[in-house]
Amino acid sequence: MVGIKYYTMKKYLVIFLLFFGMLSSHAQNNNAIPFQEEIDVFIKKDSIHMPAANCILFVGSSSFNYWKDISNYFPGYPIINRGFGGSSLTDVIYFNQETILKYKPKQIYIYCGENDIAASDTVIPQIVFARFKTLYKIIRTHLGNKIPIMYVSIKPSVARWSMEDKFVATNALIRNYINKQKYAQFLDVHAAMLDTNGMVFKDIFIADKLHMNAKGYAIWQKIIAPTLVKE
Repeated sequence: MVGIKYYTMKKYLVIFLLFFGMLSSHAQNNNAIPFQEEIDVFIKKDSIHMPAANCILFVGSSSFNYWKDISNYFPGYPIINRGFGGSSLTDVIYFNQETILKYKPKQIYIYCGENDIAASDTVIPQIVFARFKTLYKIIRTHLGNKIPIMYVSIKPSVARWSMEDKFVATNALIRNYINKQKYAQFLDVHAAMLDTNGMVFKDIFIADKLHMNAKGYAIWQKIIAPTLVKE
C-alpha cells in the first residue's frame, strides 16, 4: 500500500510540475504573458465585428502572421488569419480559446513548430510532436472529430538552414501521425521550397531570410488551394 501511495503521489507531482512549467514558460516581465498584446488586438477586433462561424481558420506563427493579404490568394473563401508573433505550439495551446475554438471554423490550417525548435537546442523533434498532438486533441475534443485539420509542414529557410535536420525529422513525425487520422492532412510545403539539389530557394524570402515574400507564398498557395473546403 505504501508503494502504491508513493507512486500516486509521484504521478500527481509530475503532472503538477508539467502544468507549472507550461505556465512558467508564459510568465515574464512581472507576469506579462508573451503575445498577450496581439491576442488583445484579436479580441478587440472581434468585439467590433465577430467573424461568422464556419470560416476557414489559419492559425500559428509568423509565417501566417506575415501573410497579410492571404484572402487575395484564396478569393471567394471566408478566411480568418490568426497567426501571431513568433509563437510556438505552446503559445497556440495556451491561447487555443482566443485563436481557435471561439471561431467555430469549418476547417483549420496550422503552421507552427518551427519556433519551438528555434527557441532552444533542448527542444527536439519528439517534443514538438508531443506539443502538436496536444493541440490536435484539444481541437478534436472541443470542435469534434470531423472538422478538417490541415498541418502545413515546417518550412526550410536560409536563416534557419542549420536546423534543417530537426525540421525534417519533426515533419516526418507529424506526417506519420496525421496519415493515421481521419479528416486531417499533412501539407508538404517543405519539399516545394527546395531546388533540385535539395537546397532552399534563396529568392523566396524577404530581407531577414526567414519570412517569405510573394514568390514564397505563391508556392504555398498552389499547395493549399486544392485542399480548401468549398462548401
